[in-house]
Amino acid sequence: MEITIPNSSLVVLMGASGSGKSTFAKKHFLPTEVLSSDFFRGMIVDDENDQSVSKDAFEILHAVVEKRLKMGKRTVIDATNLQENGRKQLLGIARKYHVIPVVIVFNLSEKDCFKQNEQRADRKLPRRVIHSHCIQLKKSLKRLKKEGFRYIYRLNSPEEVDVAKIKSQPLWTDKRDETSALDIIGDVHGCFDELVNLLEKLGYVIEETRQTSDKHFKVTPPEGRKVVFVGDLVDRGPNSPDVLRLVMDMVESGIAYMVMGNHDDKLLRKLNGRNVQINYGLEVTLDQFERESAEWIERVRQFLDSVVSHYVFDQGKLVVAHAGLKEEYQGRDSREVREYALYGETTGEVDQYGLPIRVEWAKDYRGRAFVVFGHTPHRDPVWLNQTVNIDTGCVFGGALTALRYPEKQIVSVPAKQVYVENPGWSQGRIEECKGNSSLLDIEDVSAKMIQTRYLPAIRIHEENAIAAVEALSRYTVNPKWLIYLPPTMSPSETTPNGDDLEHPREAFAYYAKQGITHVVCEEKHMGSRAIVIVCRTEEVAQKRFGLSQGANGICYTRTGRRFFTERKWEYILLKRLGQALDQAGFWEEFQTDWVCLDCELMPWSAKAQELLRTQYAAVGASAVHSLSGSVKLIEQARQNGVEIDGLLTRYQHRLDNSQRFINAYRRYCWQVESPADLKLAPFHLLATEGKMHSDKDHLWHMRQINQFCQFDNEVLLATRYQVIDLQDPASIESGIQWWEDITAQGGEGMVVKPLAFVPYGPKGLIQPAIKCRGREYLRIIYGPEYTDHEHLNRLRARGLRKKRSLALREFSLGLEALERFINQEPLYRIHECVFGILALESEPVDPTL
Repeated sequence: MEITIPNSSLVVLMGASGSGKSTFAKKHFLPTEVLSSDFFRGMIVDDENDQSVSKDAFEILHAVVEKRLKMGKRTVIDATNLQENGRKQLLGIARKYHVIPVVIVFNLSEKDCFKQNEQRADRKLPRRVIHSHCIQLKKSLKRLKKEGFRYIYRLNSPEEVDVAKIKSQPLWTDKRDETSALDIIGDVHGCFDELVNLLEKLGYVIEETRQTSDKHFKVTPPEGRKVVFVGDLVDRGPNSPDVLRLVMDMVESGIAYMVMGNHDDKLLRKLNGRNVQINYGLEVTLDQFERESAEWIERVRQFLDSVVSHYVFDQGKLVVAHAGLKEEYQGRDSREVREYALYGETTGEVDQYGLPIRVEWAKDYRGRAFVVFGHTPHRDPVWLNQTVNIDTGCVFGGALTALRYPEKQIVSVPAKQVYVENPGWSQGRIEECKGNSSLLDIEDVSAKMIQTRYLPAIRIHEENAIAAVEALSRYTVNPKWLIYLPPTMSPSETTPNGDDLEHPREAFAYYAKQGITHVVCEEKHMGSRAIVIVCRTEEVAQKRFGLSQGANGICYTRTGRRFFTERKWEYILLKRLGQALDQAGFWEEFQTDWVCLDCELMPWSAKAQELLRTQYAAVGASAVHSLSGSVKLIEQARQNGVEIDGLLTRYQHRLDNSQRFINAYRRYCWQVESPADLKLAPFHLLATEGKMHSDKDHLWHMRQINQFCQFDNEVLLATRYQVIDLQDPASIESGIQWWEDITAQGGEGMVVKPLAFVPYGPKGLIQPAIKCRGREYLRIIYGPEYTDHEHLNRLRARGLRKKRSLALREFSLGLEALERFINQEPLYRIHECVFGILALESEPVDPTL
């Protein structure tokens, strides 16, 4: 006997003790799939035979069953399962999680059970117990179907048990292995001409043929593509029969799928002889069917009877259902799942037009799968969270729409005419959409594990999450702009010798050890990190970012705060950058209307004015003032004959260091009276429409940026860079000399990056960049006297492990956020990553690193 079991199911093994259930379970199922009542008794009292703890054992067993079925995992119950109440509890859990209940009955004779019981080495039950079990089994057999088991298999002898084979099969909704690109078409409602026009626009070739007395359609798809229909093929429109002919031929030839719509289901019930109300367009379809043969109508009935409620495609990344589908229903099967997929959820009320008021399920959707659906018509496709409604009311005079997947591109053809008047459509009701994908739920940004493509799981702790919620809710720019936050950057290992704390040799050695052969050294600007988004027009900002009028871009800090308090300055800076992009032909070259850039904005004083005044300038001024006075007093004492030359030398050294401290930060400050006094140095071309540029190396980024920077040399600054071959000692020495020249002239230093934007070493992702700062710049960071040997030696013991871990996690989250935006995922999915960076920034990591 071959026993077919869906992958997502609850399998109940039912039979008397000694019938071979446990042996059968071990032979045919994974150890993790089998839950044995004996095992849970042993878990409690170390004795699998102790029947006194059966109640507690089954409580634990049922709890584990719930967890497994919630995850959609096949679960096998190894117990006698002879009590109806016990089976009822298991069936209730299966219904709760919409999995198929299967029972395998070990219907062996008492004689066979006695014989196998005697052969058991672990324990032998009294014959009266087995006799009682067999009686209970006989009484239960007739009730199993009525109880709710969908599949019932009987094994009537030890021989049948031995030769039985288990065949696993995917659920009929499971098309996870479908590799074709898909064109998903919204509600057709009998609009045959528009359907043909749309398919041809999508690249499908349609030929009408004749077979016997009926016409058929031969459809040739573009290579590698198939069609998915979201249902509601019939009713209201002018030619439901030909729509059915075309779709049936496509499905039967293997180039299309169809999920059931509520109108299709109602037609099926009518064809099956059920009593249904002839309204909402069914009367039009039935009138058209009057001209069709009985054989063809029977073909339609059989076809519709085979159509499923929904499909799961692309390894679970895509779900198609007529009215949409909540996450907990996806890939499951039950009457409740089917009804939800066909009809959605309503409040039980009707609106002024007599139409049911539907629950906007998509506004709360947080599933990982992208859901495409129809059912409720709108004038345009409605994108909401990880869903899109593509019913654009063709039969009401709107359009017939398809979504190309995985491109997520919308393709539509207009209706030829208004076939049915819809008062809600004509009065604008159809355009309403109560969901708001820009609103965030606290659960979206609570402590959690965030999955990224670059690091498998990044944990956000509760204490860090609280701080990030505060920042995200009170201080950041409009959340719709927050598509990326940059990572922190790790410094190089400290150099062990000389008067420097950091030196390029350690940065080069780190990458060489990771197997990197070439690095790019970029001059490090002493400014403030800025993320700049520029839109070609205000309309682009409205359409792509969902912003109101009056904005064509944004400039924000690495913590998501607006860079300029004076909005006019931001407008002028963005305008000048946009003009440079125009003149460089950037928009045409990249086929985009917006760009996101990672930049440094100078001078440092433009953003850090208050920090300079209250911290750096105050320290420098007070140190110079007090030490100057001290030096004068010590010099007077020496003139009076006091032997204090050592003290004078020490205080003169401290005064010199304090003056160097002032000179160090003053190099990065200048008077800023207008936006023309600013300098913007982009160094990463992060993203344009439909494309992240993390797949390009850093040389590509430098060259692309230099091309448009030349069109405004007054405000835009092209970053200087060098390429170093880590296998060539001469190249390494030239990189070191370049760094020494920069720092000798007062520059901050340089950033060392592997050529690849996303670099990997032998053990996975490695540091995407390492900063190497000069001796005088670090005086700003560590204080005027950090170069004294006792301080320098102490600083050389600094640890970089936490800083480097933080840099990798933030780098991964930033790219993940940007990738989700490019893929047009909902705002909450993007902000999950942005929030994660803000939370990680609240970790106690030494800021001087």
